[in-house]
Amino acid sequence: MSLISNTMLSLERGLNASSMQQQAISNNIANIDTPNYKARRVDFQSALTDAQAKLDAHRTDERHVPFSSGGREPMMKRDANTAFNHNGNNVDLDHEMAMMANNQIYYNAVAERLNGQFSSLKTAIRGGN
Repeated sequence: MSLISNTMLSLERGLNASSMQQQAISNNIANIDTPNYKARRVDFQSALTDAQAKLDAHRTDERHVPFSSGGREPMMKRDANTAFNHNGNNVDLDHEMAMMANNQIYYNAVAERLNGQFSSLKTAIRGGN
């Protein structure tokens, strides 16, 4: 029996993806005046959708969608389809700041949930005290 549950591992992957997104946003802001720089994005949503589609579950009818465990890690992608500035750069500071705020909220929520998991584990180890 493992002390680290699948939930904790999923939360860890969520924190890692959020951290990767924060780094991408920071790099985008740092390169806002770099000619021909293209903004980078972390493709976490498709990784999440892919992982959710593969969840382990029991089918009660053979016509139900089959499930399996597993998932993939988020990937960094370059947004090369747009150019907002005269120098070929497509970084929009307002958009990056909004994404940073959303990412911070997501990170804090996942970190809080992971803290709850560790608190539950600590309570179990102490024998309910």
